[in-house]
Amino acid sequence: MIKFRIQPDSEIPASSQLFNQIQFAIASRQYPPGYKLPSTRALAMQTGLHRNTISKVYRQLEEDGFVESIAGSGIYVRSQGHEYGSKLQYPFIRKETEDGYKLVQKALDEMLSQGYSLHQAREIFLGEIDWRLSCSAQVLVAVPSHDIGVGELMVYELKISLKIPVQLVAIEELTALLDKTTSATVVTNRYFISDVEAISAPKGVRVIPLDIYDYSKELELLKSLPKENCVGIVSLSSGIVRAAQAILHGLRGDELLIMTSQPKDAYQIRAIVKRAEVIISDQASFPTVQAALQASLEEIIRPPKLIKVENYIGATSINLLKRELGL
Repeated sequence: MIKFRIQPDSEIPASSQLFNQIQFAIASRQYPPGYKLPSTRALAMQTGLHRNTISKVYRQLEEDGFVESIAGSGIYVRSQGHEYGSKLQYPFIRKETEDGYKLVQKALDEMLSQGYSLHQAREIFLGEIDWRLSCSAQVLVAVPSHDIGVGELMVYELKISLKIPVQLVAIEELTALLDKTTSATVVTNRYFISDVEAISAPKGVRVIPLDIYDYSKELELLKSLPKENCVGIVSLSSGIVRAAQAILHGLRGDELLIMTSQPKDAYQIRAIVKRAEVIISDQASFPTVQAALQASLEEIIRPPKLIKVENYIGATSINLLKRELGL
């Protein structure tokens, strides 16, 4: 603890002596921001001053902006000036945004230490913010035309998660669309990322790859099914249907009968509903499967178990995309 000394025979009032010493301790960082000042009782024992005098000094320090009183806790040295953002100097900083402000200050300090001027830093920050805002104004989902269904599925999920307009475009048409705009973000899954980047990068358009859901729960179920069970796979994407067939064959060989369909094939959907013990469907196709099952109930002795896959895009990717778009 810092030792404060009071000269009783000085012409300077004792309260001013203490005020100046505490003020110096704060200014010299002996008492750094957030430091809890001694209690009036402890300081009275150290200096010989009455606790009322010390309380008066603390009130003056608070009025002058050096400390702040927290009810039930004590008196603390407060931040001042540039340091973490003074609430007096920066009234636009609300409590819920203080942490974010500190991050900006840290980044700005780092840029200044590397030789950037404040003007340059400002241009960089504003440019990045403006760019991200413009990118979030238009989100494009790019997939090849031969599997446009997977794009429809991605758009379906992104619209629900992002709650902003999302446009589907075939990769073959992406060049023509980007020629008309530079303010967009293009998303695709990792199967198609190389083709999409080859088109978008030269135009300065950001591309964000999305990871797909790992289907771990569904795969565990399929591993445990009895032999000779029939499994139905229904998806908007022809690519997902083909991949599911290949993966299931790798897991179970010929032990399971696999039937697949896209929701637009009503005849095949009805056949799956009547034959399969388990039907796995993506979220967008699920209402079609449910309707087909309801229409066929009188013809079915044992209705199939319906499993709706909640998402095609991985949850982590959705959250990262929201962050990148500033949502």
